[in-house]
Amino acid sequence: MPIVVFILGSVAIAWVSRASLSKPRSHGFPRFFAFEAIFALLIINARHWFAYPIGIQQTVSLLLAQSIILVVWGVVLLRRVGKSVAPSDQSPVFEWENTEMLVTTGIYRYIRHPMYSSLLFLAWGALLKSVTEITLTLAGVATLALIVTAKVEETENLDRFGDEYRDYMRRTRLFVPFLL
Repeated sequence: MPIVVFILGSVAIAWVSRASLSKPRSHGFPRFFAFEAIFALLIINARHWFAYPIGIQQTVSLLLAQSIILVVWGVVLLRRVGKSVAPSDQSPVFEWENTEMLVTTGIYRYIRHPMYSSLLFLAWGALLKSVTEITLTLAGVATLALIVTAKVEETENLDRFGDEYRDYMRRTRLFVPFLL
């Protein structure tokens, strides 16, 4: 049954990512692989999700899974402050990430990629449910894919926003406030 869920979910992820998959130089291309690795990690560790609910490892993993807040906060800021606009039909970006203005308020005051941070926290939170060679490898693949995604997106943002983005990069961190 998990393999069927993985296949069906992968088809959905590929469908949503289809524009990015046709443009390997876009930030959405490596993001697809992060989504796939995290999805596989969630499926593999689903049976462990509520096992030993008061253990330290389980508690930390649940805290990391709370990272959904970063996604919601990030999307709201991009839509409202960044004034997101619909991209062209062939564009590999989602509407909410296609902004007219650079967003540097809220969580973006501290980190440039809160949604990728959220995915990193989700991946490592899911890993902590049950650490095996496979789950550790999947978390590593997700991490590497998200780092590549962020770096490619930064190049796109430099092209789009120029020196304003370069200055923003100097003031903020990639994923974790004050650290990374």
